[in-house]
Amino acid sequence: MTESLTFAAIPHASPTPAGTRAALIEKPDFGRVPTDHMVTIKWSVDKGWHDATVLARGPFQLDPACAVLHYAQEIFEGMKAYRTADGAITLFRPEENARRFNESAERMAMPVIPEELFLAAIEELVRIDADWIPAGEGGSLYIRPFMFASEVFLGVKPASEYIFCVIASPVGAYFKGGSKAITLWVSEHYSRAAAGGTGAAKCGGNYAGSLVAQAEAIKNGCDQVVFLDAAEHRWVEELGGMNIFFVMDDGSLITPPLGTILSGITRNSIMELARAAGHDVREEPYSFDQWQADARSGKLREAFACGTAAVVAGIGEVRHAGGSFAIGNSGDGPVTTALRDQLVGIQRGNVADDRKWLHGVA
Repeated sequence: MTESLTFAAIPHASPTPAGTRAALIEKPDFGRVPTDHMVTIKWSVDKGWHDATVLARGPFQLDPACAVLHYAQEIFEGMKAYRTADGAITLFRPEENARRFNESAERMAMPVIPEELFLAAIEELVRIDADWIPAGEGGSLYIRPFMFASEVFLGVKPASEYIFCVIASPVGAYFKGGSKAITLWVSEHYSRAAAGGTGAAKCGGNYAGSLVAQAEAIKNGCDQVVFLDAAEHRWVEELGGMNIFFVMDDGSLITPPLGTILSGITRNSIMELARAAGHDVREEPYSFDQWQADARSGKLREAFACGTAAVVAGIGEVRHAGGSFAIGNSGDGPVTTALRDQLVGIQRGNVADDRKWLHGVA
């Protein structure tokens, strides 16, 4: 049934006027401005994937016993569409989002969606809302594919019905102030994930559990929280919504290994670009104590966070209950800057895409 699935289009009764849209996308707050449309596809045990539809963005009508409200079967992805200098629209490695989405689905006992159907849904939304893509520097269309259990029942089991949906929002810089170095707060009381848990899945529950720690970070004047491992509370894992890299004085890069953290697409791209530039990149445990010692001795020259939303953000200061320490010159270092410039250049079509990472949307 999936092979012959086509998208029905329901015309929008009152799309946003061009002038209003232009004002909205000029300096949009991240994730606050919705585009006109969304894409939905349903799944059920008896029908499989069906009812693929492009329609006006609007609320879902959910029964109070809808499974997602009680048992949190929900996953999502984050990706962006860019408009290049010649007017073309591109996606960055969307097949990797499709792969990771299905890995999350399997972990959460949800149905996998064929990669070609996932990509088709993204392209349908990007095409119909192409005018929402900001053309200015740093602007992009943030795309949020997600899936949730929609069956109505009260009982602990995988649901038998799901809704897959794609929405989008024009965005500028994730952090206020653009690409300035960020400040981190080390959480000493909360853990994000443990071995055997859902840390490697992009499910809403992981983020819900991180919010109290993020609030603690903001209370202490920091941009993001960084989590240590749940077992020993010793090893650096990842931020509330981003992966982390450490740049040493010999030019090598260290990043925490996978297992309890998300396999970031930006993370993987950074590793490939860094290795191609001659850097030794190691995925290995790095303790909080070693982080402090290396920062103070100068062995650690730079550190940066990375993810789809923020791309690459240099880390200038780290705060914790016992004090704080600076990293390098407390700003972006040369390695951080070079990797960000190369990655952003590829995404926006200004640097040669030798790895065929860009996916054009006709």
